[in-house]
Amino acid sequence: MVDDDPVVRDHVRDYLHQHGFDVSVLGDGTDLRRRVQSERPSMVVLDVMMPGKDGISALRELRNADDDVPVILLTARSDVLDRVIGLELGADDYLGKPFDPRELLARIRSILRRREPAAPLVASAPEIRPSYRFGPFEMDFGARELRRDGERIALRSGEFALLKTLVKHAMVVLTRAQLNEKLRGHGAHRDRSLDVAIWRLRRLLEIDPSEPRYVQTVWGQGYIFVPHGDPTAAGRIAARAGH
Repeated sequence: MVDDDPVVRDHVRDYLHQHGFDVSVLGDGTDLRRRVQSERPSMVVLDVMMPGKDGISALRELRNADDDVPVILLTARSDVLDRVIGLELGADDYLGKPFDPRELLARIRSILRRREPAAPLVASAPEIRPSYRFGPFEMDFGARELRRDGERIALRSGEFALLKTLVKHAMVVLTRAQLNEKLRGHGAHRDRSLDVAIWRLRRLLEIDPSEPRYVQTVWGQGYIFVPHGDPTAAGRIAARAGH
């Protein structure tokens, strides 16, 4: 738990202790990387606004060192920019201040479930099937790699699993519930992880993530993978559904 407010730190630490978690605390991000290397926590809860080294800088330092420890950012509710930067740097989730510790606990448990090695699709054996090409991209299912014009793109296992699911159902609208079930099994809890994974995929695949061509939103229905990159596909499907 990294927060410059001792009241928040102590309150969260006590609450998480009550629910079976061991918690260590820091007052800013200066020693976070060293502490993570020495203690290897299951999770980092990281405040953004701190004196000394702020949360965004501490997160950037972790990811630049290829440290994939899960991170939940604590942000001011109105500060969209911090959330966007945090997600781009590899934060796993965010929570606006002030927050209810019960919600933080639920987010922590959700991320830890997703990181379990037995998660469906993510930890399954590599598939023996031909590579799949769309636009300038190639998916190698055996190596679990995505390449653009022959150059490897770094994808987290969950992001590769999401893209693989979308590719296997190309031009089929998948609801959020269907995607969550295919990725994490029946009864998967609703959280922001799907939004985060969609966001990251679009940042990697799309020329303009705000106008996606491959991973499109069909409003009121879900998401669709469009291998030929026609930006009007989702709009046509939504229009047909409205008639």
